[in-house]
Amino acid sequence: MSPHHNARAQQQNNRLLVTGTVLFYLVAALAMVMANKWVLKTTSAPLFFLFTQLVIAVVLFLVSHAVGLVQIPLYVDGQLIKGLAANVGLNVIGLSFSNYTLKYVDASFYQIARGLLLPFTVATSYVFLHARPSSRIFVSCSVVTMGFLVGVFMDAIPISPFGITFGIISSAITAVHSVVIKKSLDVVHGSAMHLSWYTNLLSAVVMIPLVLLAGEGPAVFDLFFGPSPIVPVQGELSALNTFIWGSLITGSVGFLMSLASVLSIKVTSPITHMVSSAVRGVAASLLGMWLFGDILSGGRISSIAIILGGSIYYTWIKHVESQGQKPDGNVAKYERVPLEDVEAGNGTPTKPE
Repeated sequence: MSPHHNARAQQQNNRLLVTGTVLFYLVAALAMVMANKWVLKTTSAPLFFLFTQLVIAVVLFLVSHAVGLVQIPLYVDGQLIKGLAANVGLNVIGLSFSNYTLKYVDASFYQIARGLLLPFTVATSYVFLHARPSSRIFVSCSVVTMGFLVGVFMDAIPISPFGITFGIISSAITAVHSVVIKKSLDVVHGSAMHLSWYTNLLSAVVMIPLVLLAGEGPAVFDLFFGPSPIVPVQGELSALNTFIWGSLITGSVGFLMSLASVLSIKVTSPITHMVSSAVRGVAASLLGMWLFGDILSGGRISSIAIILGGSIYYTWIKHVESQGQKPDGNVAKYERVPLEDVEAGNGTPTKPE
């Protein structure tokens, strides 16, 4: 076969790889949000739900290691714990607030509640990494912020203040976490897989006292030992069955996302991020309306459209800057990141986020 044919075949394979990766993250991110909302509508123990997700991911890591699918280190020492303390702490807090956000807001409003993630991320990069954004980046962040404000103050549907507050806090923590992750990778010699493994393992341990301190003990007891915990009500799954299935789905999908993250670093680009985020935002709103009966008001639709528009503009600017010259004339480089960083805040317990 000629070199020309080999090049064309390689290009086609690369396109299939990119398409498969983007589609996987799109479906996985949607599954995580919808499954989380499904469980959180029926349980009063959101932190215990997060704990079960983490435990399932840890078990899957160990099983995969045992069968040779992945290789993970099976040792933990004081120096490792100290080096990953900030990463684990932010992971636990961020995911906890994300779960609380999704518990108090509609699935279709979740993207709006966490709409300040992009502005917080840009601000955090400027403060901690001294990465000064261009004027056009500021414009994109302003558009996203305006979309958030439209959704919060101009939506005719009543919104939980707790959900908005949790969404803002979780967005800020996620932004800081993205900076800490880059430093935490040095602790595990640059291995995203190892970082994901340790983050899940140590986060699960930290969650145990948090569940008790949050007063979820009685709710957990009622979940497993309450009256008729496994008897379906009106043809629907019981709270316990919903909890178990939801935990298995989200824990397993999150684990698969952690495996695919290593691949996504190599194959994703600003354009794939843009397409994935835009499609996911629209699909999440439609699924929320279909699965949970969410109402899509004019204010909510406008807010989502504005946030998506600002995010797409931001991604396009990053793509332009990666090609050579920034709008202010400085040379810039776009850093490829896992798609799960782009899908941040979906309740994924395995994000190396």
